Amino acid sequence: MKSAEELQQKLYYLLEQLQEMARKLPLQYQQRMPYELLSGLANCLLNETIFKIVEGLTEIQQVTEKQLLQQRLKLLHKHRAEKETLAKKPTNSNSDAEREQVLANHSDELKQADMNLILQLDQLVADQQSTLEKAGVPGFYSTNNPQEVKVQMYLLEFILKLGKESELNSS
Repeated sequence: MKSAEELQQKLYYLLEQLQEMARKLPLQYQQRMPYELLSGLANCLLNETIFKIVEGLTEIQQVTEKQLLQQRLKLLHKHRAEKETLAKKPTNSNSDAEREQVLANHSDELKQADMNLILQLDQLVADQQSTLEKAGVPGFYSTNNPQEVKVQMYLLEFILKLGKESELNSS
């Protein structure tokens, strides 16, 4: 168990590091990170569990992104195979119409797949926001506002940096 003095020192250190990272951001985002937010985040990070939660969310995101990329590549591969099959067919007016129809279907199918992919990523972001809000991490709540999401991304980046640093110091 850490003494009150050690905790106070760690809190000051975390706050100083957060302020330093925030100063390096574009001005529009610096303004969205007031002292109260950074101070609350530093206090929250005294609980090492927050680092583990963010690490877990990062791993889930990476696995999900890989799976979604694989799905998209699989669809593109299928489309390429269909185009190659069509290219081998002798050309006539029917095959030209068929080619155009297949290409239009590919375009629609890819657009639909990409929209589904984006919806899954949006859901992942909402799940992350909800998890961090429930964990009591300041600055996290459900939002679709691009600027607020960007602020949350910066906060996550700060937490990950401080978490890696914390791991190095404790090993």
